[in-house]
Amino acid sequence: MFDQFNRRINYLRISVTDRCNLRCTYCMPEEGIIQMPHSQILSFEEIVAITKVAVKNGFEKVRITGGEPLVRKGIVELVGMLTAIEGITDFGMTTNGTLLKQFAQPLYDAGLKRINVSLDTLNPERYKTITRVGKLSDVLEGLAEAKRVGFNPIKLNCVVEKDSNEPDARAVKVFAQANGFIARFIPKMNLDEGIFGVVEGGEGGNCSTCNRLRLTANGILKPCLFSDRGYNVRELGIEKAIEMAINNKPACGMANRTGEFYNIGG
Repeated sequence: MFDQFNRRINYLRISVTDRCNLRCTYCMPEEGIIQMPHSQILSFEEIVAITKVAVKNGFEKVRITGGEPLVRKGIVELVGMLTAIEGITDFGMTTNGTLLKQFAQPLYDAGLKRINVSLDTLNPERYKTITRVGKLSDVLEGLAEAKRVGFNPIKLNCVVEKDSNEPDARAVKVFAQANGFIARFIPKMNLDEGIFGVVEGGEGGNCSTCNRLRLTANGILKPCLFSDRGYNVRELGIEKAIEMAINNKPACGMANRTGEFYNIGG
């Protein structure tokens, strides 16, 4: 399907939870968040139904996000359900990697083959400062396990203040090259102020070629991360929500004062 600016919309990002086991300074307040009630969270059956309709309407790329998707109970089962949908040619997951050592093999066996792991620094103290509660060793062990079981590609998402010339980013780049990973550098964003930039090594941040919709964990289809617009799949029906989200996708992001990274999926 094409939007009013002739962009082909074929990429669905699915936030399966707003919960996360980290408290990254640029994503979540230190005290945590008011979590969505479980009764509002989309069931696996609803997620699969939405994805099937999206695929029927030309969506080919699907990515699971969060929050942290690996804290969603039964996530391996959901992966298996989604990989069974014919027509998806690119299926991946974005994770903070802290639980990846435990989940890499089951996820791979369920059909997931592509994974993006958040890694902003290779300094353990800096990692603890950024995430407030995380251990860098958990992520590194998770990456090693993902590599062992055969994930390909493995991409590293590194948030930077400005660009990849910063010391932490340079270290991540060297680490990626040494391990056969792909490093992507994401300028720090601010939803309220509409601050974002083009991802170095990736496609995000370029409004003129944006091809994605975002599905929140409680069933709101967002045409743009930097917009307050959203369409409830439960109230409107899946087909109508997809149609409205595509038809009302803005030419360029502006600001978002009703959502957060942890509940939209970044």
